Amino acid sequence: GEKVIFTSSKRILFPNCNDKLETDNINMRKNSKLRISKLILSTFIFSFLISCNQNNFKEDFYLGGEIINPSSRFVNFYFNNVKIDSIELNSENKFFKKIENINPGIYRIEHLPENQNIIVEKGDSLWIRVNVEDFQESLTFSGRGSSKNNFLVDINNMDTYENEYLSQYYVQESDVFRRKIDSLMNEKLKIWELFNKSVNQKKLSSNITKSSIKYNYYNKLERYAILRGTNWTKSKRESFYDFRDDINLNDTDLSLFDPYVTFLMNYFNEKTLDSGEIYSYEKNNTDFNIKKLLIIDSQINDPYLKNNLARATAIEEILNFKNNKFHDEFIDYYSYVNSSDKYLTEIIQLYEDIKKMQKGNFLPEVSIINYQGKEILSSKELKGSKTLIYFWSQTQMNHYRRTIKRIEELKQIFPNYRFVGICIQPYTDMVIQAQNILNLDLSDQYSFKNFEESSKSWVLTFLNKTIIIDQKSYIIDGFSNLFTNDVEKVLYSN
Repeated sequence: GEKVIFTSSKRILFPNCNDKLETDNINMRKNSKLRISKLILSTFIFSFLISCNQNNFKEDFYLGGEIINPSSRFVNFYFNNVKIDSIELNSENKFFKKIENINPGIYRIEHLPENQNIIVEKGDSLWIRVNVEDFQESLTFSGRGSSKNNFLVDINNMDTYENEYLSQYYVQESDVFRRKIDSLMNEKLKIWELFNKSVNQKKLSSNITKSSIKYNYYNKLERYAILRGTNWTKSKRESFYDFRDDINLNDTDLSLFDPYVTFLMNYFNEKTLDSGEIYSYEKNNTDFNIKKLLIIDSQINDPYLKNNLARATAIEEILNFKNNKFHDEFIDYYSYVNSSDKYLTEIIQLYEDIKKMQKGNFLPEVSIINYQGKEILSSKELKGSKTLIYFWSQTQMNHYRRTIKRIEELKQIFPNYRFVGICIQPYTDMVIQAQNILNLDLSDQYSFKNFEESSKSWVLTFLNKTIIIDQKSYIIDGFSNLFTNDVEKVLYSN
């Protein structure tokens, strides 16, 4: 599977590179109980801490933390996909910043390439500790306001584990799948009830923490139905979709909350389909995404939410490179639905960046760093031979091992090509250590100097992407996938 991360600074589609788990009913329940016990214990601990600090609420927000094995020198802080601040790590990989006059709501912290939603309310002060090698599992919060944010992390981790377990149920009949989802959701809602009583949440965080459970499961139901419900009868559809009675299409508290936005994207995918249409085919048509934009416009009132849904739809459509000749028309419709000048600029820039990466164009110039730490321009370093460029991240080491194995296979078949690996983070001791373990030829290994700028210039939208160029750095193919046969076809024909 793959996960989409939409931010204003990057448009990355990372493969889910976690090790596959051997899942069955016994292991599932054993691990769930362990996680639940941990979450309940942390609930009571954080409840006590909050009760000792329930006064002195202020509008200023203090954000600090420690990043172990950092993949960047900065921690970014976002609201509505707009960067509010970029905080540099000190020599001890710690950071701290006072952010004045902050409004309550959902924000996002980002340490490239990872990010996390956080809830901020008046009087909160958060200290973050995380090991980038295992970002989601190691992420913890302390300080005032930490309990609700630890709850979000724990629920997300439980959901990630359950995805492995639930994969076997997508082939089951709808009533079996629905009972399993209902059972898991009710189990988590019981945890939430205990948590809510223990910490006495405010209305905002109460809504968000509960929604982190509900909309994750509702999203699974939407996904199941959109993939398997094409020929359902009217009565079967009504029975399966009765959970929609509980949803709110215009919950302003959740306008910037990823699980809610993800659910609504799948909800509107289903609403856009006509009777008998198959989603896996229709989603690739520009007309489908134009229709989806107009349905979103007719049913969503909150401007933040409408703009976020329209933006996500636009990114999906613009990144469908095969539809490039229809994208001028799509952008016209997008401009009608969207009211954010910043988002419109972003989508148009993405469209222009994609055009620059078309076959026959000169590969846009970016700054890269070699294994000796020397900064070099890509236009100079990547000339002289036909080259396949592949990418990796120090936070996705399982993916990197699979990538190297694939590259070694291609080297045997295509000895006339140079194969260049680029780490999306600047060189660190961890990068060097990983490359030494894999016994790589370091003369063909580089890293980006600036991920944000370079990923936009080269339209790095998924980690499996390759770029194939000729001896003079003109693009042969700017959007091939390392793990498909298409990349071999391109190499054979050039």
